[in-house]
Amino acid sequence: MAKKKATRSNGNKTTLTDASVEEYLASITDEARRADCEALVRIFSSASRKPPKMWGSAIVGFDQYHYKYDSGREGDMCAAGFSSRKGPISLYISTAGQEDLLAKLGKFKTSKAACIYINRVADVDESVLKKLVAAGVAAVKKRYS
Repeated sequence: MAKKKATRSNGNKTTLTDASVEEYLASITDEARRADCEALVRIFSSASRKPPKMWGSAIVGFDQYHYKYDSGREGDMCAAGFSSRKGPISLYISTAGQEDLLAKLGKFKTSKAACIYINRVADVDESVLKKLVAAGVAAVKKRYS
């Protein structure tokens, strides 16, 4: 897969690129992992009602928002997304206030940085994941509107 360089005019590492989501998915050599990522594209697209786009070289993102911190730093980021990393698949979803849905999601781990880590899509309830994505996108859009 040919990687296209992100524009970093605002100094942010992860920015929207014109790289191909299809090429990114095709570059995933593990067939089961690729199938999981293709399923995530369907789930996130349906929940966000937006097409997938590449953010940086390895994040498939959906929708976007503009943020500006009190420090003056600002930029754009996907409202939700995922990445096939070496270990578990990383899901980037705002989950604040969504403890009830997280309790029903299934098998996953979290980090302090609002990441959800899953090994397989089969380990989670897809309908709950879809609700989490929709709620997360709505939350960041509201917060940064």
